Amino acid sequence: MPKDNARLGILMMIGFCALAPASDALVKILGDTIPLLQVLVARFIAQLLLIRRNLWTSRHKTWMRRDRIGLVILRSILHLVAIACLFLSLRYLPLADAIAIAYVLPFLVLGVGWFTGDRASPLTLALCLLGFLGTLMVVQPSFAEVGWPALLPVLVAVLFTGFMFITRKVSKHIDPVDLQAANGICVMAILLPIAFYGWAMNVPMFTMIPVSNVELLYLIGVGVLGTLAHLMMTWALRFASAPTVAPVQYIEIPFGALYGWLIFKDLPNGLAAVGIVITISAGLLVVRYSRLSAS
Repeated sequence: MPKDNARLGILMMIGFCALAPASDALVKILGDTIPLLQVLVARFIAQLLLIRRNLWTSRHKTWMRRDRIGLVILRSILHLVAIACLFLSLRYLPLADAIAIAYVLPFLVLGVGWFTGDRASPLTLALCLLGFLGTLMVVQPSFAEVGWPALLPVLVAVLFTGFMFITRKVSKHIDPVDLQAANGICVMAILLPIAFYGWAMNVPMFTMIPVSNVELLYLIGVGVLGTLAHLMMTWALRFASAPTVAPVQYIEIPFGALYGWLIFKDLPNGLAAVGIVITISAGLLVVRYSRLSAS
């Protein structure tokens, strides 16, 4: 069992924060032209092709043990539904808005941590609150304007809270690459019957359509970037607890705002710019504090 390394875990989570919104930006570019199921299939087929682990050899004993297989399957279901909700929300919300609304996640993680005994320090909690304040300043979300799609990122946060704690539990015993391979197999076992149902019943959201060369490249990008991002998250939770790395995830918001500006010309206003600075500062202070604690 690997030893905890808060610094390495936080660095891995920063990598996730840079890659995940890049994948989300490609999903948003695809918009309504590609059915949701087709984007999900591309995301997880890429995961299987990139990892290509033979889980039925000696390694299968690690994830197929009776006391772990249920958690691996539950983790895969949470991951799939969370990704589906996020992708769907991006059809209605600006990129930075969707990411920022989902950032009730660190609060949920820290709250659950109090009950599981995996507690963050008071300083980490304070920095999390500071980061959330920056989040509100970045987006200034208005549920009155957005409507029900604004609730989708909240559901994403709830699902990813469970996902993160299960990942923390099983990644101590299962190699992160094997865990992602198992995740891809479980998710595709769910998606393929849904695809058949969508084709048979002609449900637009669950069908597959021909794509152009450019759309194919975007779909490949969604899969590659998404797979690498979640590999980094799995590694992060292998070396650090969920409450330790949760506040660092606020750095994903400035990345989302940056991609939104570069790709969709969504330029943050003055208040949002201040919020970005506060969010980045809170994340960097968490990194600094973890170094001091480890030394």
